Amino acid sequence: MPEKRLTLNSEKRKAIADVFQNHFEQNSPKKKLHTKAIVDYNEARTKMKVLANTVVRHHQPQEDVDTIRSMIAKYNSSGGELYNDNCFYFTAPPRMSTDYDGNPKEVVDEEHVEFSLSKKFARSYYRDEIKAKGLNPDFHVAINNNYDKRNPSYYAMETQVNKFTGHENSSNDNKTTLSYKDEWEKDFQLTTIGSSYCHSRMFAVDQETFETFKMFNTLRESVILTHEQLYSHVNSKMEKLKLGLKSYRYFDQAKSLADKLGVALNESILNESSSMALSVYSPENLASLLEDKVEQTREEKIAIARSIMKQATVN
Repeated sequence: MPEKRLTLNSEKRKAIADVFQNHFEQNSPKKKLHTKAIVDYNEARTKMKVLANTVVRHHQPQEDVDTIRSMIAKYNSSGGELYNDNCFYFTAPPRMSTDYDGNPKEVVDEEHVEFSLSKKFARSYYRDEIKAKGLNPDFHVAINNNYDKRNPSYYAMETQVNKFTGHENSSNDNKTTLSYKDEWEKDFQLTTIGSSYCHSRMFAVDQETFETFKMFNTLRESVILTHEQLYSHVNSKMEKLKLGLKSYRYFDQAKSLADKLGVALNESILNESSSMALSVYSPENLASLLEDKVEQTREEKIAIARSIMKQATVN
C-alpha cells in the first residue's frame, strides 16, 4: 500500500517558507556584505574614538575642562558648562564656491560624527540578535519609506524592537543590566566645554582628518545600506517562493524544490512548527485542551472544539 502523501496547509507552508528564508539569508552574498560592513565599522570606530579624543582635547585641553569643573563646584552653573558627549561636529578648512548669482563665497563643510546608537542603526547592527529574540528587524525596511504602509502591527513591532535595543523603557526592564543603547552611551564619551547641544560646538580639522571622519560616516551608513540590500535580495526570492508554495498541495513537492536548491528540508520541521496542527486531533490531546485547568465556560470549550474540527477538515 503506497504511503499517504503529506498534505500542506497554510501553517505548514509557513514553516517550510521559514526554512527557505533562513537558507536564502545564510547563503546570500548580501549577508556576507552586511557582516563585513559591521566588521569594517567596528575596526574604524576604535580608531575614530582615538582621533576624536585627540581633536577635541586639542581645542579644549584637559586643564581647561578641569578649571571649569572646579569653577562649577565653587559657583554652580555660573562657573561654566560641561557636557559628557559622544556627538561632534567637525569642520574642514574653508573653500571658495559661488552663490546662486555666481558671486564668490566662502564655504565651510561640516561632518556630524556620532558614537551613540540610533534606532535605525541599531536595527541593522543588531539584526541577528533581534531575529534571535523572535522579533523582526526588517519591519521598517519592508515599507520602503512608504509611511502610508505603517499600520498597528508596524508600530507594535517598532515598540518591541525599541525595547529590546534600549530605546524604549519597559516595565519589566532589569535595571541591573545595561541595554545595547546604554552600553554604547558608556562606551565612548568625552567631557566637552559647552551645553548639551551638539551643534553648538564646531571643531576645526585639516582636510585629511575631515575626510577620515567622512569615511567613518560612510562605513556607518554602509551597515544600514547592506541591511536594506540583504532584505531586498531575500524578500525578492521569498515572494516567488510563497507563490510557488501556494500552488503545492503536498509536502513532497516542496521537498523536491528544496533538494534542487540545496535546502535542508524534512518533515520534522513540520512536527516542530506545526505540532498543534499535526497532533491536536487525537482524543487525548483534545481532552487535555478541554480540561478545566483554566476555568473555561461551556461556550469556550465548544468554540475550541469547533476550531480544531474545522482545522482538521482543512488538513
